[in-house]
Amino acid sequence: MPLQRRTGRRVRRTAVVGLLAVLAACGAPTSPNQSSGDSSGDAPDKPSKAVTLNILDVAGNLQLTQPMIDDFVKQHSDVISKVTYSKGPAPELSGKIKAQQDAGRVDIDLVLTGTDGLAAGAEQGLWMDLLPKYADRLPGMKDYLEPAAKMQELAGNVGVTVTYYPSGPLLEYLPAKVPSPPKSAEELLAFAKANKGKVMYARPANSGPGRTFLMGLPYILGDKDPKDPVNGWDKTWAYLKELNQYVDFYPSGTADTMKALANGSASIIASTTGWDINPRVLGTVPKEAAITPLKGFHWVTDAHYAVVPKGVSTDKQAAILQLLQFMLTPEQQAKAYDKGYFYPGPAIKGVDLSNAPQESQDAITEFGRPEYDKLIADNPNEVPLDAKGLVAAFDKWDREVGGSKVKKS
Repeated sequence: MPLQRRTGRRVRRTAVVGLLAVLAACGAPTSPNQSSGDSSGDAPDKPSKAVTLNILDVAGNLQLTQPMIDDFVKQHSDVISKVTYSKGPAPELSGKIKAQQDAGRVDIDLVLTGTDGLAAGAEQGLWMDLLPKYADRLPGMKDYLEPAAKMQELAGNVGVTVTYYPSGPLLEYLPAKVPSPPKSAEELLAFAKANKGKVMYARPANSGPGRTFLMGLPYILGDKDPKDPVNGWDKTWAYLKELNQYVDFYPSGTADTMKALANGSASIIASTTGWDINPRVLGTVPKEAAITPLKGFHWVTDAHYAVVPKGVSTDKQAAILQLLQFMLTPEQQAKAYDKGYFYPGPAIKGVDLSNAPQESQDAITEFGRPEYDKLIADNPNEVPLDAKGLVAAFDKWDREVGGSKVKKS
C-alpha cells in the first residue's frame, strides 16, 4: 500500500478550534446514505434488511481494518450488503459531519479516527453514545490489553477502540549521517542548533508522530502537569519555541517527514513504532534507518476508534454493532499487525504475531526491531490528552510555536 495514501492521516488526523470548512476532498461517499429510517430509539439486534454502510477513514485505519470489514460483509451479507469507503484529513472531519447533521442528512454512517477526530467531534457533540447502552453487544471490549483499556476510557461513551499501539515519541535517523544521535532533550536541541533545518516533525494537529512528540515532551522535561497543556507545560512550550528557531518549516503530514529523511533534507525526525517499521517495509525509508528514545521518555499510547455520527438510522446502528464485535475477535484482530503500520496493532489480549497473516509475519520479522519488546516492557505508558486538552494543545502550538511555518504538501 503506497505511503502516499497515508498523507494527512493520524494520523496519524486532527482537532482544531472553530467551525471547519466542508471540503469535497474529505471524500464523500460514492452513494447516498439510505438512512432515511428512524435514528431514534434502540438499535434492533439485526437490521430489518441488509444495509449499505458508508465508512469514512481519517486515521489511515483502513490499512489495518479493511480486511476485517470485508470479511464481515462476505460472511454476513444479510446484515451488510455493501460498504463504500472514503478517506479524508482529520482536521476537516468535524465541519463535514456537523454540516450534514445541520442539513438533516447524515451521509456518513461510521467514522474510523484517531484521538484527534474523536476529540474534535466529542467537543461538538457530534457522536452518538454507544456505551454503556450497547456494551453487552460488544463483549470483545472485556478483552482489551490494559493500555488499550485506558485508551478506551479516553473515548468516554462515544468511541470503541479497534486498534492500539504504544506509539512514541521516538527519534528516527540514518546512522551513516547521524552516527551519534541525541539521547536527551538537551542534546536534541544542541543538534538542531548546530544543524539548522535538519530536525523535523510535522504539525501535531495532523500527524501521529508530531502529536506524540508534543505530548511526550512534558514527561521527558519533567513538566509540572503533563496532562495540562495550558497551565502545566511551561518547560515544554519554552523548549518548543527554542527548537522552532532552528526549524525551517513543519510539514502538514507525517509522510513528508519520512520522504525528507530518505532524501537527506532532514537528519532527525519524530517517529513512532509504526511509522518506523511501515515506511521501511514499503521502501520509502532506507531499511538501515535507526530509532532512539530520549532520556526519561514515557510511551504516549495511541489508538484508533470507531464512532457513529448522530443521525444514523437504528438499522445501521445494529449492523455497525455486529461489525464492531466481529472486529474485536482474536482472528480479526490478528490482521491489525498489517505491515507494521500501527505496531503491534491488536487491541485485545492473546493475539500474537504468529496469529497474523503470513505476509505480516514476514514483514515484521524482517523490518521490526527486537529492542521494541524491551522498550515497551521497561517504560511507562501514558494515555494522551483528553479531548479538551488535545484541542487546547493543538491551538496553542498553532498560535505560539509553528503555525506560521506549516508547509502544505
